[in-house]
Amino acid sequence: MTIPFAPPFISEDVIREVTDTLKSGWITSGPKVKLLESMMTDYTQMPQCVCVNSWTSGALLVLKWWGLQPGDEVIIPAYTYAATALAVMHAGGTPVMIDVKNDFTIDPDLLRKTITAKTKAIIPVDFAGWPCDYETIHEIAAAAPTRALFTPSNEVQATLGRPLILADAAHSLGATYRQLPAGLQTDIAIYSLHAVKNITTAEGGVIGLNLPAPFDNKAVFDWMKLNSLNGQTKDALAKIQGGHWRYDIVSDGLKINMPDVCAAIGIAQLKQYADQLLPRRKALAARYASELGTISWAILPCLAHSLKESSCHIFPLRIKGITEPQRDQIIELLSKNGIAANVHFLPLPMLSLFRENGYNIDDYPVSYKNYHCEISLPVYPQMTDEMVDYIIAALENAYLTVTA
Repeated sequence: MTIPFAPPFISEDVIREVTDTLKSGWITSGPKVKLLESMMTDYTQMPQCVCVNSWTSGALLVLKWWGLQPGDEVIIPAYTYAATALAVMHAGGTPVMIDVKNDFTIDPDLLRKTITAKTKAIIPVDFAGWPCDYETIHEIAAAAPTRALFTPSNEVQATLGRPLILADAAHSLGATYRQLPAGLQTDIAIYSLHAVKNITTAEGGVIGLNLPAPFDNKAVFDWMKLNSLNGQTKDALAKIQGGHWRYDIVSDGLKINMPDVCAAIGIAQLKQYADQLLPRRKALAARYASELGTISWAILPCLAHSLKESSCHIFPLRIKGITEPQRDQIIELLSKNGIAANVHFLPLPMLSLFRENGYNIDDYPVSYKNYHCEISLPVYPQMTDEMVDYIIAALENAYLTVTA
């Protein structure tokens, strides 16, 4: 049996939607992007959603709107993909890394201790689709000591009066917090629509705006649409309407718009997500948890409790009592059985760029503890129950071989 790690879900509905776009003669940003933004607004229940061409570009746009400047700090977890930190760096700020909890999410106790007068934003990461402890994060961000430290450098920052809570929701479309979409616990949440995500547009991202009063989320949406297209006052579709070619450039915007041909993939998938694709992911994760839950060396990921429920983007299994080389041997043995497993993630301080900039993995013991024995098992709606059973049997054999 051959089991890839995360193939995209390409159904006949997806093919029809893309074909419809191609036949329309309009493939860049246009009606399909508008439709996907509307569908994402309905699904996430956020006031406004903005489509862009990646999670990273979405984060850059948000930090540009927020007015991040050199010397400003943004607190992030050490356990995340590099894009979380790189977006901060590209925007001119400094990522300040803190350790995570046993469930892979940012540690609020460390967050409370790390906030300084330079802290302009906090980027919690919903690892594997498991939401962070947002109530505590909000409590810390809005606390009087935090507000007293906060030093706004522009009108936008002064309006909020505290660090921005910008969720890295790349994994967590469909996750819930108190039975509501998890993004509603944040000021802004950015979802990834990359090829391996729960919903894909091949490449893409969506900025979900949930700013509190007195912010006007529609006005922020308009600013982001303008600045995702070079600060141009008309998009290409508007310009080709008869006699409406004239436009202006009114800001130093980015060029990060999503094209319709990509949005079409996401539209077709999102139509099936709530009723079919997400429930199937949850069922597969539950099967893993049920069968692995009886094995003494298996440390299961968090999937659901009374407060939160995961979107089951991946199944991050940890194996008790093994070393990092043993973990790698297990992955190799799975590969020989046709199973593509993965590791999420190499903690940022272990990567050359960050290590050379002074970050040391020894300062993040929980991140390393979680990483060194983690194996991400495949979870996607095309999988069968038999595939899960085959993976578990191969995993047990690999563990016994490596630890014998």
